[in-house]
Amino acid sequence: MTDVKSDFLKAVRDRGFLHQCTDMEALDARALEGPIPAYIGFDATADSLHAGSLVPIMLLRLLQRTGHKPVVLMGGGTTKVGDPSGKDEARKLLTNEDIARNMAGIKKVFEKFLTFGDGPTDAIMVNNDDWLSQLQYIDFLRDYGRHFSVNRMLKFDSVALRLEREQPLSFLEFNYMILQAYDFVELSRRHNVCLQMGGSDQWGNIVNGVELGRRTEDVSLFGLTVPLLTTASGAKMGKTASGAVWLNEERLSAYDYWQYWRNAEDADVAKFFRLFTDLPLEEIAEIEKLEGAAINEAKIRLANEVTALCHGWDAANAAAETARKTFELGAVGDDLPTVEITAAELDAGIGVLEALTRSGLTQSNGDARRQIKGGAIRVNDEKVEDDKLTLGTASLVDGVIKLSMGKKKHALLKLA
Repeated sequence: MTDVKSDFLKAVRDRGFLHQCTDMEALDARALEGPIPAYIGFDATADSLHAGSLVPIMLLRLLQRTGHKPVVLMGGGTTKVGDPSGKDEARKLLTNEDIARNMAGIKKVFEKFLTFGDGPTDAIMVNNDDWLSQLQYIDFLRDYGRHFSVNRMLKFDSVALRLEREQPLSFLEFNYMILQAYDFVELSRRHNVCLQMGGSDQWGNIVNGVELGRRTEDVSLFGLTVPLLTTASGAKMGKTASGAVWLNEERLSAYDYWQYWRNAEDADVAKFFRLFTDLPLEEIAEIEKLEGAAINEAKIRLANEVTALCHGWDAANAAAETARKTFELGAVGDDLPTVEITAAELDAGIGVLEALTRSGLTQSNGDARRQIKGGAIRVNDEKVEDDKLTLGTASLVDGVIKLSMGKKKHALLKLA
């Protein structure tokens, strides 16, 4: 890619945030002139964001850390329509009360990651319902609808994929990309925003806004997308077997959040440090060289750093200490029942029903099966859904497998 000079684009490139950009050279020059007001939109479909939203959140944080102005656009208006990108079916329509409640919960997340205020690089939060709800439909279609080709809109992935799968696409959803493009123009007018950022699935919508600004306002706008992130094994970020990894503690405890990052795959550790922490790249480069047991220490630090950003250092340290007491037998040997298992047993695989019964957490395989069906059983803090689950060498974490029934009963399987 073209060499860049601005601190912002250097950091975006070097930390792994860059996927596509409309005009890298011109955006780089603009970033050198002074603070760029840039935005990312978030629809209010739930009362919290989850870890899958951390990439755009951290991109806004990086924007601010490199001397620019983050604009958080809350989709109070577009939530009423629903973004068809990546969806097989229409979203459930929410009431105004639902949307207001969800926005209040989401605002709590951003206050942890960004500094809000009235300064040139302070973040602001705006709601697109402020202008979308005021639109006169006929006037809007006449002034802006004429700039959109239906032939072209049908080719965008968000529309084409739905049609290929023969899934219904309502006219309401079809309007979403026009409204998002209009948001960009309106933010340019109101707050001098010149850059929209988002996931790679938003590229078409973002380009629409860039072009609409040129045609209707004769302004130069820019678009930048980040890769859609998956784990090294291909799993979707922000999801576990037991559900979404929420960023609000009312939805997910700080300890469970910490555990999600502690259990990161080895191949993801350096990447996650670059994307989800403020650690200098030079320090991350040293972490990338670690092997064996040292990687486990790096995962603990990763969990601490990421949890501290979201929940504060007190919560991160408390989670780390709870985990230490649970997994380090020297600290918990008197508290948790421990059963020794041989390497040969692990190589052959131990059924989860047998493991629960041997550990004393359940009285029989039938009891274990009932507890799993009731959602009470976890292995290494991951909820067990399948009573035919087999535990093997890959299940070991620092030499033990943690079994839990409910919130207070735990046991360890220790490699003999």
